[in-house]
Amino acid sequence: MAKTVKKRFDTPDETRPITNGKVEVVKFGDMQVMRTTFEPKWRWSESIKPIVKTDSCQVHHILYVISGRMTVKMDDGSIVEFGPGDVGEIPPGHDAWVVGDAACVSLDFAGAAKYAKPPG
Repeated sequence: MAKTVKKRFDTPDETRPITNGKVEVVKFGDMQVMRTTFEPKWRWSESIKPIVKTDSCQVHHILYVISGRMTVKMDDGSIVEFGPGDVGEIPPGHDAWVVGDAACVSLDFAGAAKYAKPPG
């Protein structure tokens, strides 16, 4: 019989170290939910690229932005800005950075299995 499971980001199953931010993951069997906190001046190409060793982020994201703002630039040059209350899908092949002086905090329901993890 299936059972109800409750977890909190206060005590995540996994925390991944990154520059200018924090990645916290809670796991539910094969599913993972990630809370990202990106501080002002955070940029994927400076913080995560050295870890994953790809030219752009190759993770698929489905996210909900809690606070702050983030710009996403796709490899094709298109740009989208996300802010509080926005729900979005970001396909692989992008860079991203925090806009303004506030941290960008979001929940990601698709990218946690691979995000900010070294290759291999």
